[in-house]
Amino acid sequence: MKKLFLAAFAVFAFASVNAQEFKAGVSAALPMGDAGDVSSFGVNLDVSYLWEVSEDFKAGVASGYQHYFGSEEDVTLFGQTVTVEYDDFGFLPIAAAGRYAVSEEFTLGADLGYAIGLSPDGNDGGFYYAPKVQYSISDSLDIVLAYKGVSLDGGSFDALSLGVEFGL
Repeated sequence: MKKLFLAAFAVFAFASVNAQEFKAGVSAALPMGDAGDVSSFGVNLDVSYLWEVSEDFKAGVASGYQHYFGSEEDVTLFGQTVTVEYDDFGFLPIAAAGRYAVSEEFTLGADLGYAIGLSPDGNDGGFYYAPKVQYSISDSLDIVLAYKGVSLDGGSFDALSLGVEFGL
């Protein structure tokens, strides 16, 4: 992890920096896999600060907040039905970010880092990854499709998200 951040810092420190951009976004998320078993829906708030490394490539840092709402499940044991309520999950990702402009409209990107587990108790967080595809509607508005995941002890917390990102 430390090597990843040192490498990102080296890129920023030694690359010719021509421009910076600050972006903020909001998205809805559909939990998948292990996360889909305990969560029904999610909301993500994202921020990123990127530097232009070359004409087509930008690198920087990303963070935000991810909140997944716990689901309810009816379980029948010995003829008795019991409703099980799962807790909400919250993560604070801190990551290095990279974006590659494939064309004027499409950008491929990825965020890699660590997601701090904020809730429920016992959520220690884990390795964070978020590959994404962005479609530019205007200079300051993108539609973003991302697969966001956190590798946890004994599983992963993954979600497919769709949202908008604003250039500020």
